[in-house]
Amino acid sequence: MTHSTSASTTSTYVPDLGKPTGATAVSPGGGPRRPALRRVRDWFAAFVFTVPALALFGMLVLLPMGYAFYVSFFNWGGFGSPTDSVGFDNYTRLFHDPVFLGDLWRGFLLIAFSLVLQLPFALAMAVLLNQRLRGRAVYRMLFFAPYILSEVITGVLFSMIFAPGDGLADKILGAVGLDGLGGLWFAGQNTVLPTLFLVMTWKYFGFHMMLYLAGLQGIPAELHEAARIDGAGSWQRFRHVTLPLLAPTLRISVFLSVIGAIQLFDLVWVISAGGPDHHSETMVISMFQYGFKRYQMGYASAISVAMFLISLVFALAYQRFVLRRDTEGAITTMRANR
Repeated sequence: MTHSTSASTTSTYVPDLGKPTGATAVSPGGGPRRPALRRVRDWFAAFVFTVPALALFGMLVLLPMGYAFYVSFFNWGGFGSPTDSVGFDNYTRLFHDPVFLGDLWRGFLLIAFSLVLQLPFALAMAVLLNQRLRGRAVYRMLFFAPYILSEVITGVLFSMIFAPGDGLADKILGAVGLDGLGGLWFAGQNTVLPTLFLVMTWKYFGFHMMLYLAGLQGIPAELHEAARIDGAGSWQRFRHVTLPLLAPTLRISVFLSVIGAIQLFDLVWVISAGGPDHHSETMVISMFQYGFKRYQMGYASAISVAMFLISLVFALAYQRFVLRRDTEGAITTMRANR
C-alpha cells in the first residue's frame, strides 16, 4: 500500500544545504521560531548587563541634573537645605544679567572662530599630511601632541609664554624689532579673547586633524584616480570627491567643536579666570563664580540648567537637520547586513 509523500515525510530537503533538516517550528516569516526559554534568557542577560550602567547613569547624571533643576527655584547659598523659594526669579534674572548675556556672546564668538578658522586649518593640515611626505608620521605626532596635554599644563605654559614684558612672545617680537605688537595679551580687554582662541587652536586642532585624516584614509583611491583620468584637477577632485565623502566626518567635527565651546572651562580658568572684567568669561566660569565664590547656588543652578537646555536644543536640532542622513544611512546598512 502506497502512502502519499506529503503525508508521510517528516523532514524536508534543502537543496542549498545539501542535507535534510528535521521538523522545526517555522514562524510566519519563514525563519525558525526561537524557544520561549531562550528569549527569556536573552532578555535576562540584557537586563543584567544594562542595569548597572543605568544605575550609574542615574546616580551620576540624572540625579544631579534633577537636583540642580530643583535648587534653581530657590535662593540658596549652598549650606543646609534650600527653603527660600523664589519661583522663576533666577531664570528671569538670566535675561537681565549682563555677565550671562556677555557669556552667550563670547561663546558665540568662540564657536564662530572655531568653525571659520580652527576647523578649516585642521582640514588643510589633514589634507597635507595625507599626501606622501617624508616624515609625515612625525608631523602627525607633533600636531596631535598638544591635545594629549592637560588643559592645566597648557594654561600654565601659555600664561608664561604670554606674560607681559618678560614672556617668550614679547621677547621674540622685541628681537625682530616688532616691540609694538607685544602687549598685555591675556591682561588686555581687547586682546584676551583672540589670544585665548589662539591657545585653543593650538590645543585642539590636532584632534580634529586626526578625525579628518581618518576620514580621508577611508576614501577609496580609485575614486580620485577615476576623477584624474576624467581630467579633474586637484581642486575639482577635492571639491567633488573628497568633500562629499568626508561630509559625515566634518559634521561630527562641527558638533564636537560647538559642544566643546559651550562647556569650555578649565583652560580659561587657569589662564585668566574669566578676566579681565569678564572679557574672557564663559557660562561655566560664571556658574562656578556664582556658585562657589558668591554662594548663590540657586542662580548658579539656573545657569547650569540654561547650559543644558542650550546644548540639548542644539544637539536635537543638529541631529534632526544635519546628522539625519548619516543616521538613516547607518540604519539602512545595519538592516541590510542582518
